Amino acid sequence: MRKFIPYGKQYIDEEDIQAVVEVLKSDYITTGPKIEELENSITEFTGAKYAVAVSNGTAALHAACFAAGIGPGDEVITTPMTFAASANCVLYMGADPVFADIDPETYNIDPQAIERKITDRTRAIIPVHFTGQPCDMDAIMKIAEKYGLAVIEDGAHALGAVYKNRKIGTLGSMTTFSFHPVKQITTGEGGAVTTNDSSLYDKLLMFRTHGITRDAEKMESNEGPWFYEQQYLGFNYRMTDIQAALGISQMKKLDSFLEKRRSYAALYNKLLGGLEGVTVPYQAEDVSSAWHLYIVKLNLGKLALGRREVFEKLRDKNIGVNVHYIPVYYHSYYKEIGYGKGLCPETEALYEAIITLPLYPTMEIDDIHYIVDNFKDIIR
Repeated sequence: MRKFIPYGKQYIDEEDIQAVVEVLKSDYITTGPKIEELENSITEFTGAKYAVAVSNGTAALHAACFAAGIGPGDEVITTPMTFAASANCVLYMGADPVFADIDPETYNIDPQAIERKITDRTRAIIPVHFTGQPCDMDAIMKIAEKYGLAVIEDGAHALGAVYKNRKIGTLGSMTTFSFHPVKQITTGEGGAVTTNDSSLYDKLLMFRTHGITRDAEKMESNEGPWFYEQQYLGFNYRMTDIQAALGISQMKKLDSFLEKRRSYAALYNKLLGGLEGVTVPYQAEDVSSAWHLYIVKLNLGKLALGRREVFEKLRDKNIGVNVHYIPVYYHSYYKEIGYGKGLCPETEALYEAIITLPLYPTMEIDDIHYIVDNFKDIIR
């Protein structure tokens, strides 16, 4: 039996290992100089003015919601075709997630659906660059400007993605990233928020460290050089220098990782394009996806098998297919707080038909041929 091929996987080389070892031998293993070095590498790559490294991608979303001033009674519009964290971060602030449906071609949030959901309680929009393909940011920013809304881009899938010659990380009020092992780079767990707004940057810095500042100019009082002051109810969302060292080393390889992902996605498209009963991912004009995920849509009316049967037969071949995602409001917790099926018909129809095929930089071309050959055999 062929070795299991996961849907995603990190790439760690000797340079990464040595970068971590050096920190372990240094004076700083928690929050030290490597944090700022990683943040600088992120701003240099994305073009954003500021970056704040945090403990994970969910912490990044939570911090961004805090910095945007979201609170009880507010509404934040996002997509249900995402991991639960994109909506949970709104609940953490005591606000209400409002789900807008997707564009059936790109699978990203539909700007027209966003505008239909806006009320006098709407405070922000969280568009998710699903699979790594940028959302229609021109339309979203136009809506945000019209109604005076913050835009928090969930870029967990999209480090390295490009929208009209601009890298994701600079378009909205803030952009969040995840450095989980299956993402474009990894720090084990970790994340970051980018922004061009200095006031948001200051809030993000304080939020990740309990809401505390040691900056004398920002304190209400100062009793001496030891003094610090908690000004917000923040969290301990700090990243360690151990993680940051890994991230710095990984950032040096990011362009090569992205090149691999894009070449493998192109190979999938070539091998699967035109296959009856299967729709390969559509790519909008003027964007370049970071290709976190490669998702195919099964046209179930043309196939003898259901999605679950296809999924299980691929798993039997040691192909680690997955499904991204279960619509957020399908989860039992969301049902308990009042959400239910029927909110977003396009999302719900898509969920019933999609399968994620493996995609990561250390795959071999032979792996993709093995996956495609078995996939074709099964659906035929």
